[in-house]
Amino acid sequence: MPRIVLVHGIAQEQKTADGLETEWLPALAGSIRVAGYPEIADRIWRDRSGPRGIDARMAFYGHLFLRPSQQGDEPGELTEEEATLADKIGREWLSRAAIRASKPAVQQIASSELAYLENRAGIEPQGRGRLVRSVIRCVGNVPWFAPLGMAFAERFVYKSLVQVTRYLTDDEIRSKALQAVMDLVGPETSIIIGHSLGSVVAYEATHQLRQPLPLLITIGSPLGLNTIIYPRLRPQPPAFPCSVQRWVNIADLDDFIAAEPDLTSMFSSGIPAGAVFEGSRTVDNGVQPHTGNFYLGKVEVGKPVGETLAAAD
Repeated sequence: MPRIVLVHGIAQEQKTADGLETEWLPALAGSIRVAGYPEIADRIWRDRSGPRGIDARMAFYGHLFLRPSQQGDEPGELTEEEATLADKIGREWLSRAAIRASKPAVQQIASSELAYLENRAGIEPQGRGRLVRSVIRCVGNVPWFAPLGMAFAERFVYKSLVQVTRYLTDDEIRSKALQAVMDLVGPETSIIIGHSLGSVVAYEATHQLRQPLPLLITIGSPLGLNTIIYPRLRPQPPAFPCSVQRWVNIADLDDFIAAEPDLTSMFSSGIPAGAVFEGSRTVDNGVQPHTGNFYLGKVEVGKPVGETLAAAD
């Protein structure tokens, strides 16, 4: 079983576990090298197939969001519950961008889009489709997505909203995603790293562990959406996973999908004696603040991974 379990985020349905590993592992090895652990970096990537290689595997669940009856990878029509939740999440993303974006221009655009949504709510009737399309259009107008082009931006936003809401509302998807993580966890597993929606999956999976986990890392995590995701986490009330010995949460302040960069006050309940919670580390991922590889390449990720693996060796 792998020493490191990786859990991907949203909009990965056209990829595979093997492909994502080849994207993630060079970035992770690079951050470990910069953090001062070159031998461990080599064992994770360059020499991973050698006798002293460190196995790292991707828990893949993206295929669960593909709908056989839909053309291509379109996620299909939302139920009323899904549409309502998607609308709330989209508005919360805009609200966070309006408050926390590092550039005043981005704050202004996000504020304007949020005001537009609030004004339209009292003017026109909102069916399921219209409700979600309005949110998608407004979120897609934030410059965060500008390099992608408007059409691609709206598709990405739609998929992101759908996948988050379906994980939270569809028990079959949720249980299979969690099982994808649990299938890879064995006695040798020391580290779980979850990005984006994958951080929610990773967090919930750690509550099912029956063995100590030396390190949990969450990056670009929406766990801090306190009115939407937080009350839907399992188990309730949310608490520090009792199996985890060290939890490091890392966010880019411009990553509005991460929502709340400081999880300390929300998940400090139940911290076991001797466990460590570093819930408020921040990084700068440049123009792509939510990109998983950019998070993994930061020393803030590489250092705790290197420390954990060096201590185990």
